[in-house]
Amino acid sequence: MNKIDIRTVNVVQYLQPLREGGSLPAIVKADDGFLYVIKFRGAGQGKKALISEFIGGELARAIGLNVPELVFMNLDDSFSKTEPDEEIQDLLKFSVGLNLGLHFLSSVITYDPLVSNVDALTASKVVILDSLISNIDRTAKNTNLLNWNNELWIIDNGASFYFHHNWKTWKNHITKTFPLIKDHVLLPQATVLQEAKEEVIKRIDKNVITEIVNSIPEDWLLNEGDFLSPNQMRAAYIEFLCANISMIDKLVKEAEDAR
Repeated sequence: MNKIDIRTVNVVQYLQPLREGGSLPAIVKADDGFLYVIKFRGAGQGKKALISEFIGGELARAIGLNVPELVFMNLDDSFSKTEPDEEIQDLLKFSVGLNLGLHFLSSVITYDPLVSNVDALTASKVVILDSLISNIDRTAKNTNLLNWNNELWIIDNGASFYFHHNWKTWKNHITKTFPLIKDHVLLPQATVLQEAKEEVIKRIDKNVITEIVNSIPEDWLLNEGDFLSPNQMRAAYIEFLCANISMIDKLVKEAEDAR
């Protein structure tokens, strides 16, 4: 896997909110001249959703899935002062600092299970990825997948790693499988799970996981009420993912049985 090198850019223009997202992400322009979809640290699930989004996205990239470039985005306090919409004004105010951006794909369409095509290997890899990161939000109701240039692109992994909303019990999740995979939108197309598994374990090991987790901004790991230190949280994410990789056969069998 290539070394992870996440760029940091500054937001220079707030363009429009994306109201279909529950957390009110928005299209913004950065100082590199590109457009991004920004996920705000001040939204509902806060910085933990950004961590899930980041780890999930970089793991997806590591196993060869299409993911828009992820960047860290600095937002200053000038935007909230000129925003007329009160809800957005508050969101911008609470999101000053480092947020997460996904490169904006123009003319993209949302994946529709009834009309969009996806090949069996890609579908199988997405199913395994979502088992590994315990992503509860890739269902027919909300696919969190895009079609762009006739290819499937992975977005929105923010509902993964739900154990981090209660660090006191996180160790209980290490030995658990992921029964909710039965609701996965791509499960019917995931017909080569064994082949996909071989590719996943070739590409994801402890070094890859550690490099991704160590790239999480320190600031995202500081939350009022969390009793673990940032280093302890990093160690927990690494331990959780390594445990899931070690029981990947169980996760694959669970998905196959659910199919």
